Amino acid sequence: MSNTQQHITVLLHEAVDGLNIKPDGIYVDGTFGRGGHSQLILEKLGEKGRLIAIDRDPQAAKSAEKFMQDSRFEFIHQNFAMIEPLLEQKGLVGMIDGILLDLGVSSPQLDQAERGFSFIKDGPLDMRMDTSKGESAADWLGYAEVDDIRRVLKEFGEEKFATRIARAIVEKRGEQPIVSTLQLAEIIDQACPVKDKFKHPATRSFQAIRIFINDELGELDRTLEVAPNLLAKGGRLSIISFHSLEDRRVKRFIRQKSKGDSFPKGLPVTTDQLNQELKSMGKAIKASKQEVDLNPRSRSAVLRVAEKL
Repeated sequence: MSNTQQHITVLLHEAVDGLNIKPDGIYVDGTFGRGGHSQLILEKLGEKGRLIAIDRDPQAAKSAEKFMQDSRFEFIHQNFAMIEPLLEQKGLVGMIDGILLDLGVSSPQLDQAERGFSFIKDGPLDMRMDTSKGESAADWLGYAEVDDIRRVLKEFGEEKFATRIARAIVEKRGEQPIVSTLQLAEIIDQACPVKDKFKHPATRSFQAIRIFINDELGELDRTLEVAPNLLAKGGRLSIISFHSLEDRRVKRFIRQKSKGDSFPKGLPVTTDQLNQELKSMGKAIKASKQEVDLNPRSRSAVLRVAEKL
């Protein structure tokens, strides 16, 4: 995640340091974005090192062009949830020394009105990470039932006024199609009886709809499940989350894989029988005050690192 003007990558050194880069290692940047993490990884790799970058955003693919002259670098325009089949095709399963994921929407995506992620700037109500696939937010909101919209807002946005907002959306679309971001933001604003003076009323709803449209949590779950199998022994998983729904999943996954299989209480079990796959590498890391002052969007970032046993 980076600032549009200065392209400040959040937790840049912390996330890459978490990978414990080996000069001749093989690494995967599952969320290339604008290449901040990838660039630092390449700087730490030796001549025999290798970096595979993945991103489904067409603009990320364009940003990757400047790296293409580096023979150690390969870019794949794809969803990171496809990481297992992509690495299977290359014969690299169990050989990866580190996987980095910088989750959520990037600052360039937020700041470009035409992407439809922003409730501050007017643009078409799209919200797709990959604009060449799937249905847009406008498409879905054009037919979704009140209960479905309410569920999405509640589950993915933890929005306490989910029912009011869902009813307002269905009522307003009966008058005219909801096709722009500011149009939706205004409907949400009017539907909220109580306002948070520190947060725009549409914040949670926009997050929820974006997560649903892009199946972000489902893709994270699928990627986490296969990650240990993709890593070599001693390989690292370095993941940056930007909201509690993501971070809870990452935290729970690392804890579960560090604990190993469950056995009945009192049953004598050796460490080997526990089938522990990962170990947590310290506590969660958050952006420093200096970084938050420089890039306020980093304030919600949480980095967790685990190592393959």
